[in-house]
Amino acid sequence: MTGIKRIQEMKSNHACAMEILECLCKEISTTDLSESQVKEVEKLLFSAAENGTKEILTGILDAYPDLIHASDPEDRKLIMTAIVSRQEKIFSLLLGKKYAKLAFQFGTDKDRNNMLHLAGLPPPPQQLAKISGAALQMQRELQWYKEVESVMTTNYAYNVNSNGDTPRQLFTKNHKELKNEGEQWMKDTATSSTVVGALIITIMFTAAFTVPGGNIQETGLPLFRRSKTFLIFIISDAISLFSSSTSVLMFLGILTSRYAEDDFLKSLPTKLIIGLSTLFLSIVTMMIAFCATLIIMLHGRLSVIIPVVLLASVPICLFARLQFPLLVEIFMSTYFGIFRMNKRSLPMKM
Repeated sequence: MTGIKRIQEMKSNHACAMEILECLCKEISTTDLSESQVKEVEKLLFSAAENGTKEILTGILDAYPDLIHASDPEDRKLIMTAIVSRQEKIFSLLLGKKYAKLAFQFGTDKDRNNMLHLAGLPPPPQQLAKISGAALQMQRELQWYKEVESVMTTNYAYNVNSNGDTPRQLFTKNHKELKNEGEQWMKDTATSSTVVGALIITIMFTAAFTVPGGNIQETGLPLFRRSKTFLIFIISDAISLFSSSTSVLMFLGILTSRYAEDDFLKSLPTKLIIGLSTLFLSIVTMMIAFCATLIIMLHGRLSVIIPVVLLASVPICLFARLQFPLLVEIFMSTYFGIFRMNKRSLPMKM
């Protein structure tokens, strides 16, 4: 009940906040604000952009559209604040059709950093904490850089700031440590998974030549070759062997990668997705082959077969519980990203 009450309180607080916002926006739109009042509204606006509070930002901009030209003490526009704070919803909103023409009127901050420079600055720690693993964190940073780059003209990529750094140089400088951590994370994951995959290859290869029930001495053919359960064993064994081999090859590809910055964007995550997926498949089919062997050897003894089959599902469930969320996160981050797949309709490049 405590959780339900907490949700109710949150909904009530949100409703009150929206009412206050509505009153504030109405007051802004119908009143001539003094310079000090405008400054206070600007602070609220930049705070909303920094924290990703979409409702406040849209409400204030709808009531007072000219505030989209506002600058903070660092001479940064709203869209720049969204980039520095890594607020993808605010960034997408400001580049949408509604605000695009206004948002494109931008410049540089007091350190002569343009938007692409700001995408190369270190991300807020609280934003990185939401992402699993240093490699995915590096991927997220590259996605931000590429997204900002995609809406800017090429010449901005060569502009230098007050320290003489281009956007890419600034990105490399500020993400060197994160890149090294991502490389180590990838190598550790690949190394441990390679060991598991190699063990499965050994087991499945051996099992293919020591079939359950043995062979007929005269012909050398498997004794239970006509059994449907034996067919399940052979197919599962083959799939497990092939998938574990594929998994090991993918992880070896990760270990021998050059680990350039752009490799973290798609190349390395794709190899990791294939490696983890095929490793999971090999474990599942290995358990199926094991259960099929038991059914052949203990034909009719359900009191023994059923508990063992249930126990065989434990490592499958355990692997899925530990690795599947990571696999889904890598897949979504790599092939869908933090920005919508459908490209925004932009009036022009900046």
